[in-house]
Amino acid sequence: MPPLARLALAALLLSAPLTASAQSVSFGQRADVGAPVEVTADNLSVDQGTGLATFSGNVLIGQGEMRLAADSVTVTYAQDGPERISAMRAQGNVTLVNGPDAAEAARADYDVSGGNVVLTGDVVLTQGANVLAGERVEVDLATGRANVTGRVRSIFQPGSQ
Repeated sequence: MPPLARLALAALLLSAPLTASAQSVSFGQRADVGAPVEVTADNLSVDQGTGLATFSGNVLIGQGEMRLAADSVTVTYAQDGPERISAMRAQGNVTLVNGPDAAEAARADYDVSGGNVVLTGDVVLTQGANVLAGERVEVDLATGRANVTGRVRSIFQPGSQ
């Protein structure tokens, strides 16, 4: 094959979308999973019987440098009292931003004590000019590692990181 044709084929392969069943990537920076969690929203509904609080309308959650936005978030408090959050479930127009990276999904489940977030429902992960999509993304906030599963589609821009 002539050198010019080889170069053109290499450029095509590098710029073409890749599909796979699973992919491990980095996601943002290591988050301070021990930092306080701040939640703001238009509305709050608390059920003392179940220990659940539902924030709705322009929900924004911040923990250190990490931000999560959604239409609604249901907070589960730890068994030892309402001053500690054990888990959160975000639904509707979910966006998770950690450092320079961002992810969008239909739903996110955040295990606050474990520092893990699971995004589901047409997840799109953006890292600079690169885009990664899948059905499920599991993020370990303490390490900044993410695993993408379920018909993964990647678009990498040549020369980007």
